Amino acid sequence: MSDGVRLAARIWMPQDAEAHPVPAILEYIPYRRRDNTRARDDVMHAYFAGHGYACVRVDLRGSGDSEGILRDEYLQQELDDGLEILRWIAAQPWCAGPVGMIGISWGGFNGLQIAALRPPELKAVVSVASTDDRYGDDVHHMGGCLLGDNLSWASTMFAFNSLPPDPEIVGDRWRDMWFERLRGSGLWLEKWLRHQRRDAYWRHGSVCEDWNAIQCPVMAVSGWADGYTNSVFRLLKNLKVPRLGLVGPWSHKYPHQGVPGPAIGFLQECLRWWDKWLKGQETGIMEEPMLRAWMQEYAPPTTFYQSRPGRWIGEQQWPSSNMRDHRLTLARPGTLEEAGVPVDEEIMSIQSPLAVGQFAGKWCSYAATPDLPHDQREEDGGALVFDTTRLESPLEILGAAHLDLEVSADEPVAMVAVRISDVAPDDKATRVTYGLLNLTHRNGSEHPEPLKRGERYRVRVNLNHIGHVFPAGSRLRLSISTSYWPLAWPAPQPARLTIYTGASELVLPERPRRDEEDAAIRFLEPEGARPPHMELLEAGQHKWRVLRDLETDESTLEVINDDGTVYIEPADLEMQRKALEWYSYHGYDYQSPRGEALWERGYRRGDWSVHTVTRTVLTANSTHFHLHAELDAYEGEKRVHSDNWDVEIPRDLN
Repeated sequence: MSDGVRLAARIWMPQDAEAHPVPAILEYIPYRRRDNTRARDDVMHAYFAGHGYACVRVDLRGSGDSEGILRDEYLQQELDDGLEILRWIAAQPWCAGPVGMIGISWGGFNGLQIAALRPPELKAVVSVASTDDRYGDDVHHMGGCLLGDNLSWASTMFAFNSLPPDPEIVGDRWRDMWFERLRGSGLWLEKWLRHQRRDAYWRHGSVCEDWNAIQCPVMAVSGWADGYTNSVFRLLKNLKVPRLGLVGPWSHKYPHQGVPGPAIGFLQECLRWWDKWLKGQETGIMEEPMLRAWMQEYAPPTTFYQSRPGRWIGEQQWPSSNMRDHRLTLARPGTLEEAGVPVDEEIMSIQSPLAVGQFAGKWCSYAATPDLPHDQREEDGGALVFDTTRLESPLEILGAAHLDLEVSADEPVAMVAVRISDVAPDDKATRVTYGLLNLTHRNGSEHPEPLKRGERYRVRVNLNHIGHVFPAGSRLRLSISTSYWPLAWPAPQPARLTIYTGASELVLPERPRRDEEDAAIRFLEPEGARPPHMELLEAGQHKWRVLRDLETDESTLEVINDDGTVYIEPADLEMQRKALEWYSYHGYDYQSPRGEALWERGYRRGDWSVHTVTRTVLTANSTHFHLHAELDAYEGEKRVHSDNWDVEIPRDLN
């Protein structure tokens, strides 16, 4: 870099690239290219290289084998480094000049962010599982509510940032570089908790601030089980450049690895995209519908699906003129009536137990653990429930439903969680989509306003985008609760919401079937290059357990995410990774929720052995969040670094 810091990369390219230069593809992320993402990288980048591209996988400054310190997500330094990397790639003798960027999650984010800076070398982007809005639709907040994944994700990066570079790459400097990271990366969760409303911190890196800044083609990709589906639809709606959207049933994975299935030949689709925009070859990719999506059919509720039944559908534009609003009015006793049916206003109220949410699954599913929502009947006992009659014919929806709710509250801070479920004839309830709203954010998240006790408000709760078929014989269920722990942090005090039916309305994006047009949408089977040889030395386990102590009235959700120990043959390296999380509460005490994450990570090669232990605990009372964190680093059995944090942060209408 221009300041002298060196970044580490792996490069795949055709053997004759220096004699016959080729376009390049960049993936730029902090997840350790030499070990942690090696298998994924080899499958994808070697495949692209075998089809005429130079692929460059770079560790961010302060991660993997790159020098420097990684102090936070998406800092300007990261984006500036990205611009320099693009210039460096384009200047290499093996590069023909045009460069594309691809990435999932972090790499999907910075692909869009760097595109918004308009570097001349960047000609196209494939952004998978990313967002255009870092406050409104990321791992940190949802509808102004603080997400449990905010703690989980902060703990993940706390562990990543504690890891050293590989001495086989950086030599004897590895220890000095390691200690620089240990002392300098900081506690990211503290930074995030100090920004509980949509301020300049979150606007930075949110490309929705200026859609016109992006002037290169974008392919936006996600899955219905992922946390980043909504942004695909906003990018299609708001960008002015050539663009495509692809949404499958998948969790937070590349679609050629997609679980729940079916996985698709995503790398072949990417080649069609790269050949069009980096080589100027007509591949037919832009003749596809602007949006291709998997229309899911009913499946019984479970925390892990190997695949989801359904079919591919397409829309030539988004928003689509093929859609129509299907309106349902909230009525009593607990019914949803078709719009136009006279309904008298009834007054209903709800104050949910903290148990509502223990079967909600993860905000962003990785499908590597049983992290999808379970049967919703166990949640509905603490919610107001409104059902349709059994459907006489199938109802298909595509897009984002919303609930226009007439509501009042008895506390100045309150939240509402809204779920739609598909209730089968045997009464099993599969969650289809959901949405959250911190009611102090009812007029926006830049300037939240406390509620006036007893005052009636009309608010809109936006639910996540989804494609789903409610079959004939099912009932559509709307569930409303005042808590959703641990998916979202509860309000400071238990609040009772009063719901006014008749004026409250659920609006569904109905899509009439178009089987003849949709039948043309097909994908090839997944392909990829050969993965590296890796051997499982010690098996791990992946479990979610709900533990209930009836004597103390304490409930705990325990998450075990243990990959065991793996030997990576090309690097001659043993890698160990284990994460444990606990989310607990006592009875009806809204100030008792507690989240804890414990990570253990380590590497071994011959006499070289290092491991780190990171622990993060988050609690809160009615006025403050309390954050405690610990970091211990070991060389062999000797602890060589230790750090502790104890921080108190005021709650900001959250």
